Amino acid sequence: MALFAPLSRRRLIGGVIAAAALAAAAAPARADGPQRVVVIGGSLTEIVYALGEEDRLIARDTTSVFPEAAAKLPDVGYIRQLSPEGVLSVGPDMIVALEGFGPPEAASVIQQAGIPVTVIPDGYDSQSILDKIRLTAKAFGREEAGEELAGKVGADLAAAEAAAAGIADKRRVLFLLSVQGGRLMASGGNTHAAGIIALAGGVNAMSGFDGYKEVSNEAVIEAAPDLILRMRGGRDPSSDAEVLAHPAIAATPAGKAGKVIGMDGLYILGFGPRTAQAARELGEALYGDVPAAGN
Repeated sequence: MALFAPLSRRRLIGGVIAAAALAAAAAPARADGPQRVVVIGGSLTEIVYALGEEDRLIARDTTSVFPEAAAKLPDVGYIRQLSPEGVLSVGPDMIVALEGFGPPEAASVIQQAGIPVTVIPDGYDSQSILDKIRLTAKAFGREEAGEELAGKVGADLAAAEAAAAGIADKRRVLFLLSVQGGRLMASGGNTHAAGIIALAGGVNAMSGFDGYKEVSNEAVIEAAPDLILRMRGGRDPSSDAEVLAHPAIAATPAGKAGKVIGMDGLYILGFGPRTAQAARELGEALYGDVPAAGN
């Protein structure tokens, strides 16, 4: 029976692709481009709304929860665990997706469905945000509006970077992805967490590795963070009190001072139009007790 499973799946996906093509073809044609758009990636959805193009959206992925109106759209699944059937069954005439959507097999099927797919590069610095804005605007045929939005967001980001550059005694931040089961999953370099910490004027307390990985108690104590940063709304239900009670965290400056802050995951890690604001809030948590220059 196993020999027939791949063929059955191919037939199923083929049927979904054909249905999607028919639905897209049945949609009324408009001179200003595609009108049945699926957006995959929370930061891209924010950009679409900031451009005023939300009326074209028919569905979004699970990470697209801001603004609140976006969360009311049909959900086609988590960005990295999509099924081609789920994405294509809504009959899109264009898909705009953040780099890394998948899994790879699903991404390949979606991209071969005969529907225009625009893949937007991801990143964790100011330039990557501006690139996202411009490329998303181009996909919607709104280049001029994209330049205007990029100008406003770019000015906010430049101000945040200038503020961060003016901090002489930078404090150390440990981003904890999870503390479940007493195991500490933290961010190293080349991550969105490291990017927002830098933009807020902090120093990523973990170095020597890239990405997110489990770290030892000894490594956390040696990192000596001044602040613990957590993601609210993630899969880790641990409370701040539980984090502070962890033996390794309790031995750090952050633990001793009770300095832990939770922020919305998309807000701090999405790297979209609100990132400069998120950096300012994180910076306030880090340096709010520091007197302003001249005081």
